[in-house]
Amino acid sequence: MFSKTRVTDKPQTPPSPAATPSPDAPVAATPGHDRADAPVTAPSRRAAPSILSSDLTVVGNIRTEGDIQIEGTIEGDIRAHQLVIGESATIRGEIVGDEVVVNGRVVGRVRGLKVRLSASARVEGDIIHKTIAIESGAHFEGSVQRQEDPLANGPTKKLAPPASE
Repeated sequence: MFSKTRVTDKPQTPPSPAATPSPDAPVAATPGHDRADAPVTAPSRRAAPSILSSDLTVVGNIRTEGDIQIEGTIEGDIRAHQLVIGESATIRGEIVGDEVVVNGRVVGRVRGLKVRLSASARVEGDIIHKTIAIESGAHFEGSVQRQEDPLANGPTKKLAPPASE
């Protein structure tokens, strides 16, 4: 894993300059590509989550492939990779994400691979999930349904209304 070189060791001699092209040397490009030998790599780390502060109100849908943290009020649907609903947040609409953490209030359907309702969560609506965690103290009115792929865009069967007492 790690190697330690001794001061007395001679460094390896690099290959001759004629054998390896220099970074400045022109490279034959294929149509539609800038450099044929350039490796295609994914970003090494995820970007920081987008944060919607508590004084912000959004009327409309939000869609991102990244992460988002909401502290304000949203009237519309939200779709994100990782979605954190802060304690001061209120969402009126459907929430869809790979990972959904609810600390605030949601009025609407929640769909996610991993859904977690914290002790401060208030959810009024159905939850469709692959895995779910509900902390003690969370308020939830609605139904819970486990699906292997809750993010699928296909029609979701209508869930039964909550039983009235």
